[in-house]
Amino acid sequence: MDEKSYWVGFNLVKGIGAVRFRLIRDHFGDLQSAWSASKDQFLAIGLHPNIVENIIHIRSTVDIEENYQKIITSGIKVVISDEEGYPSRLKEIDQPPPVLYIRGDYLEDDFWAVAIVGTRRITAYGRQIADEISSYLAQNGITIISGMARGVDGVAHQAALRVGGRTLAVLGSGVDRIYPPEHRNLAHSIEEHGATISDYPLGTPPDSSNFPPRNRIISGLSMAVIVIEAGLKSGALITANYAADQGRDVFAVPGNIQAHQSKGTNLLIQQGAHPLLSGKDVLDSLNLERIPEQKHARRTIPVDKDEALMLEIIGREPIHIDEIRSKTGLPIEAVSASLAIMELKGLVQQVGGMNYVSIREERTGYEV
Repeated sequence: MDEKSYWVGFNLVKGIGAVRFRLIRDHFGDLQSAWSASKDQFLAIGLHPNIVENIIHIRSTVDIEENYQKIITSGIKVVISDEEGYPSRLKEIDQPPPVLYIRGDYLEDDFWAVAIVGTRRITAYGRQIADEISSYLAQNGITIISGMARGVDGVAHQAALRVGGRTLAVLGSGVDRIYPPEHRNLAHSIEEHGATISDYPLGTPPDSSNFPPRNRIISGLSMAVIVIEAGLKSGALITANYAADQGRDVFAVPGNIQAHQSKGTNLLIQQGAHPLLSGKDVLDSLNLERIPEQKHARRTIPVDKDEALMLEIIGREPIHIDEIRSKTGLPIEAVSASLAIMELKGLVQQVGGMNYVSIREERTGYEV
């Protein structure tokens, strides 16, 4: 039986998220062994009795191998946090979702992704800006991520598709339960030029409680989050807060101080988010002008052992090339050559005086 079927089995159990997944795996060694554990064994590791009852119920009512095969034959990919195909940016966040269901394709190039989110009650101004920003970034090789909701989300996806770009939609339901229903055709288009993604099992309805957690995945998959329009209690502000916690940059479009849809974005700017005046602001701030070259370099030049060693040392604080040489024990010529390649790949950036930072870790978001 495929090991993933056990991951999907535990993912069906209400109350088991990333923390309890890790607890169960650490104790039993693997999920296959855990699946056959007794009720007392589950209780002994500290699981709440209600969760243990949920495990027993799922185990007695669901044929997990049959369930898994049904998912696969329906064209949906199951990606687990242990495997190489799991999105690398999402692995960086605290408690990444153990299981992702993907309809379409998540590609290595989707590493260069920006989230565009905002209100469902979009204004003409917001629609124009969302369309312009999304299409501009997509034309410059950036994958657009959003939640496929009405309003800003839908406009962002559609704009990326219109210019031939890639886009990913993270859902607050199973990937087989498209919401809102009028976006079914949009979902099909997204799956042809990107993917719909969810950490919720198939059949999960779009309950309101599902959306805040999915916003954490939207920001986690992204280099930065752009908020176009948002009220003070908008879900887009939740996404922005997650982004700040995850060390992602947050951009907000300024607007009329009397307009409800601009109160949230103006507040973000007041709190330290980047005011977004054009798509080029994003490219400049994130050093994304060389995306085509970086994508080509990553495809054609694999990470070697020297680069892997250096990536463990280079973080968000600037580190001098001499210190890198000292900590790695590599010859200065090898360090210099590897740093040049890593810059080309978009892995590190020189910040002056032969000091380097990791581009994947250097973003610190804004104060909240």
